[in-house]
Amino acid sequence: MTTTANADKYEALLKEEIFVGIQNRHIRWFQEHSLLRREVGHEVEFVTIMSFDSLEAVREFAGEDYEAAVVPAKAREVLSHFDKESQHYEIRAERSGES
Repeated sequence: MTTTANADKYEALLKEEIFVGIQNRHIRWFQEHSLLRREVGHEVEFVTIMSFDSLEAVREFAGEDYEAAVVPAKAREVLSHFDKESQHYEIRAERSGES
């Protein structure tokens, strides 16, 4: 979460620097990332979703302690608080909007 005053700055940092940096690492089996944003009272909440083909790829991205959230120093400067641990899920089904 961040303040409404820092929300656009944080979003730009994610899109223009952090996500680009992740792409430039060319992590094997990394698929994509998504960014979600919503207003919550006087703050703005962000959720980033990253998709990998395997847990091995998650470890390549995050390190052996892959459950610890990866939050760069620049991001920490504009966030009011963030989850210290990441959540990991397996995709069990997907369906597009087209029949």
